[in-house]
Amino acid sequence: MGTPDFAASHLEVLLQSNYNVVGVFSQPDRPKGRGRKLMPTPVKLVSLKYGIPVFQPDSVNTGDGFDTLCKLSPDVIITVAYGKLLKKRVIELPSLGCYNVHASLLPKYRGAAPIQRTLENGETKTGITIFKIDEGMDSGPIAMAESIDIEISDNFGTLFEKLKTLGIKMLLDFAGSLDNHRPFLIPQNDEEASFAPKILPEDLLLKDFSSATRVFNKIRAFDPAPGVRTSLGGEIIKLFGARPGAEETAGVDGEIVEIDDSGIVVSCGSGSVIISLVQFSGKKKMRPMDALSGRLLGKGMVLGG
Repeated sequence: MGTPDFAASHLEVLLQSNYNVVGVFSQPDRPKGRGRKLMPTPVKLVSLKYGIPVFQPDSVNTGDGFDTLCKLSPDVIITVAYGKLLKKRVIELPSLGCYNVHASLLPKYRGAAPIQRTLENGETKTGITIFKIDEGMDSGPIAMAESIDIEISDNFGTLFEKLKTLGIKMLLDFAGSLDNHRPFLIPQNDEEASFAPKILPEDLLLKDFSSATRVFNKIRAFDPAPGVRTSLGGEIIKLFGARPGAEETAGVDGEIVEIDDSGIVVSCGSGSVIISLVQFSGKKKMRPMDALSGRLLGKGMVLGG
């Protein structure tokens, strides 16, 4: 059970490894793009590629969705970014249980957007947790967990790839172990839990440039997509390719104090952030020097004002 690219990669490796995937559940197709055309989910595309039955009920917990699941009679259910909570009747259906591959070190960052929230909060470590599903939000006992370091150069795109690779490796190890024994489970400590709620439009808006650390972390949490938005002279501009700048800089919060081949240097409190790519409405991402040549931005302009 899964929906986005992260889940599709895990499904494909299971299929390539000749596991008997009897069925796939994914969220219903959604309209996308300017034409609002219905687009299949990445997990559905992988299922169709391998000829695996794929089902997209509004709910797997009731009605036709649950009836279909019962007819498949699965030994184990694996969920990866499915986007829907499973109820007790589904959790108790497979003889070996239901397990989830989650992109954080639980109990930290339970919820829909663990990779983005981990970066946004400036964490230095993250990882993958495989846990047995209960009726809570990512709160079930842990079967496997493995950590990786978050580098200062990481953004959402690079960390996504690292966690996807780790998750696939761990899922194959976990699936193989089910042939021999039921996994040893360690309960989560709810007192240490934190949450990673889904990304809302307001989460992508950057207004406060008073802290270089916070600005840097917020930009990289949504880079390369969908991109953090801020205002510049009454226009909306997206910011990408952030890295820490000098610890001391002269300028008001959000002021562009330098533009060169490395990008724009933005004053943020007592420090600064260097931004290497910008995107104006209706235009592609561009180097700040090109935006300067096109008179789209200039030294002394203030972001977020």
